[in-house]
Amino acid sequence: MGNEEKESSKCPEGQVLKDGKCVMPEVTFTAFVMSLNTAALYHCGELADPETGESNKDLVLAKHAIDTLDLLKEKTAGNLTKDEDNLLETVLYDLKLRYVKLAG
Repeated sequence: MGNEEKESSKCPEGQVLKDGKCVMPEVTFTAFVMSLNTAALYHCGELADPETGESNKDLVLAKHAIDTLDLLKEKTAGNLTKDEDNLLETVLYDLKLRYVKLAG
């Protein structure tokens, strides 16, 4: 484990060490998209609850997260970098396939 990893483990979960202080990670478009992706995967039952270890499915909330990403895609059209656009396209494609299989 590197020195930086040891130091960041002193921070509360979800925070990182920056300039000797525990802070929330920088807000970026990529981090925001990945946050919504994680929420959708969790609600699809793909990710277990970190406290209980149980997987729960809530397709209504999964669809809401996917719809939010769709809205984000619509509202940011023409304003994203190529990498951001590709990320959003890939995440939406993957989530929609998973949702269709589950909702079946």
